[in-house]
Formats: sequence, structure tokens, C-alpha cells
Amino acid sequence: MTDPKQKLTAADVEEAGLGGWQHAGDTIRAEFATGDFATGLHLVTLIGESADAANHHPDVTLTYPSVSVTLSSHDVGGVTSLDIDLARDINRHAEKLGVAPA
Repeated sequence: MTDPKQKLTAADVEEAGLGGWQHAGDTIRAEFATGDFATGLHLVTLIGESADAANHHPDVTLTYPSVSVTLSSHDVGGVTSLDIDLARDINRHAEKLGVAPA
């Protein structure tokens, strides 16, 4: 699962063990119950920093009181190792903020 140009199968995504993420078609998606807007904004900022560092950018929706994240590698039409790696980073950021997937 290390070639960022290799589209992963549903089994590959399941094997990655991403707590809180659902595989749907060509994407993986998670929603984080932040409890308040300020925590959600902080999570979005951390996601943005990780996304820029990886040069791989998710779709992010900030609302009160949650943050929704959708990941996909549009250039290959599905989920790749880049998405799995960024999802893991996002989970770590959420955990540090005391935020759990909804």
C-alpha cells in the first residue's frame, strides 16, 4: 500500500484499520464531533497543515458542532495510500484535541 498512484481495493482500505472512516465508492469519509466551533476550526487548521505538507488536499466541511472530511485521489479515481496516510494524520490531530469520530 505504498504506491500513491495505485488505487486501493475495498479490502485494502478495510485492512488499513482507519477508525471512524467509511469507504464509499471512490472516497473515504469521516465526521468528527468537535462539540464547538472553535475546536472544529482548530482541527481544520491542523488538517490544512497536514494536507499542505503532503500536497494532498481533502474536502473539508466545518459546521457547528462537527467537521466532515472526504478524501480521494482524483488523479487515479479512487482511494490511494496518500488518502490512508492523511486519514491517519487527521485521526491523530483529532485525538490530540480530544475529538472522536461521530
